[in-house]
Amino acid sequence: MKTLLDHNQLNITLQRLAHQLVENHLGFKNTAIVGIQPRGVWLSDRIARLVEQITGKNSIDYGKLDITFYRDDVHSGSSLHIPSHTDIPFSVEDRRVVLIDDVLHTGRTIRSAMDALIDFGRPSNVELMVLIDRRFSRELPIQPDYIGQTVDTIITQKVKVYWQEKDQKDEVVLID
Repeated sequence: MKTLLDHNQLNITLQRLAHQLVENHLGFKNTAIVGIQPRGVWLSDRIARLVEQITGKNSIDYGKLDITFYRDDVHSGSSLHIPSHTDIPFSVEDRRVVLIDDVLHTGRTIRSAMDALIDFGRPSNVELMVLIDRRFSRELPIQPDYIGQTVDTIITQKVKVYWQEKDQKDEVVLID
């Protein structure tokens, strides 16, 4: 196991990502943040709070999107897929939407998220933010707009993101 981001490095990375979002979206008037359930929500919660702090806004449009039944493997395997909660209390119609997930691996989760998002309206633009981009394992032509760190991995390796709120520590590790 190798640490990719420790607690301090993760905090610096989150600050950088939030500042990049604010730089590109200024007042967030026509922009919404949507975290992908379940693991992307830990990152999007942090990013949304940081953006609010940086902009001085009390609240920005922030939602959480479940993609369980949009996945291309929902009917495969013997395990039961338990859906998470979708909470998008605003229209995405003609809005700029920033999708957020923790790790970009094959691209299939993001494809599913875009399919699910369209059920809530037609955004004018969709951007993607990820904490970790495993760039050489992509199966679909999906690329992030905002990247915390790019990691070159082999198929047998796994990237695990630990969040203080869930795992009692902030850390990103590479597991062989």
